[in-house]
Amino acid sequence: MDKSIFSKVRRIQIKTSKMVTEIFSGEYRSIFKGRGMEFEEVREYQPGDDIRSIDWNVTARMNKPFIKLFSEERELTVMFLVDVSSSMSFGSNKMTKKELIAELCAVLSFTAIKNNDKVGVILFSDHIEKYIPPAKGKKHVLRVIRELLTIKDEGSYANSGTDLNGALEYLQKVIRKKSVCFIVSDFFCKGYEKNIAIAKKRHDLVVIKVEDRLEHAFPKSALVALEDLENNEQLIVDFSSQSSVQIFQEYTASIRNKVISFFKTKGIDFLIIKTDEDYLKKLTEFFRVRERRVRR
Repeated sequence: MDKSIFSKVRRIQIKTSKMVTEIFSGEYRSIFKGRGMEFEEVREYQPGDDIRSIDWNVTARMNKPFIKLFSEERELTVMFLVDVSSSMSFGSNKMTKKELIAELCAVLSFTAIKNNDKVGVILFSDHIEKYIPPAKGKKHVLRVIRELLTIKDEGSYANSGTDLNGALEYLQKVIRKKSVCFIVSDFFCKGYEKNIAIAKKRHDLVVIKVEDRLEHAFPKSALVALEDLENNEQLIVDFSSQSSVQIFQEYTASIRNKVISFFKTKGIDFLIIKTDEDYLKKLTEFFRVRERRVRR
C-alpha cells in the first residue's frame, strides 16, 4: 500500500476505534436485530416457563414436561452501497465527500465486526466499480477503507455519473438474505425510486445523504465559475446578483426537498451529514432516536 494511503487508513482506524468502543456498540446491537430465532436445546420444564414452549414429543417420551429453548440468530450481514462518482471528490471545507464517506463507513464497519457481523461493499458510479463480498475481521475492514479512499484515484473513472438504480439491482442479485444496508450518496441521480422501495422491503435499510454546505449556500461575490464534476460542463454565474443567488438556492432546495420527501413517504430511515459537520454527533443522535423507536 502507498505510504500516504496507509497513513490515511491508519489515521481513520485510530480516530474511529474510540468512537466504536465508547458509543456505538450497545446501541448498534439493540437496533439491528438478527434474522430470527434458532433452536438451541431442550430442558426440563420449570415453574414460570411459558407453556407454549413445551416440546410435546419429548414430554411424551420422558413422561414429564420439557420445553424448547431458542436463541437469537445474531449474526448480521452489513452491506454498504457507496457512491464513488466524480461528485464525491467535492469538498469546500474540512474534507471532501469521499473522505467523509470513508470515515462514516469505517465507524459503522468497525462497529459491525465488533459485534461479529460480516461487512460487504458495493462501490458504484455510473456502473459497478467494485464488489467486496461480506466478510469478518479487522483486515477486511481496513481493505474496505483503502478501497474507498483510492477507487477514484486510479484515473480511469473521470467524470463518471451516478447510477444508484443499477447498484440496487446488483444488490438484489448478490445478497439474497436480509441484511442491514446503508446507502451512502449525495443522490444527484434519478430513477432509483422503485428499486429502493424493493430494497426497503427486503433489507433493514438506512440512507445517508452526504452534502457540502456550498452546494446550498452560495457565497455573495462576483462572477463564479462552476463545474459539474460528473459531466465536465462549466457555467459562470454572477453571484453578486440577488436574483441569481435566489434562483440557484430555490433550484437546489427543490431537488433536496424532493429526495427527502420521498424517503419520508416510503418510511425509509435517513440522515443528512455535511462535510463540515461533526458526523459523530449526527450518527449518535440517529442511533439513539432509532433505539427509542425500536424499544417502543
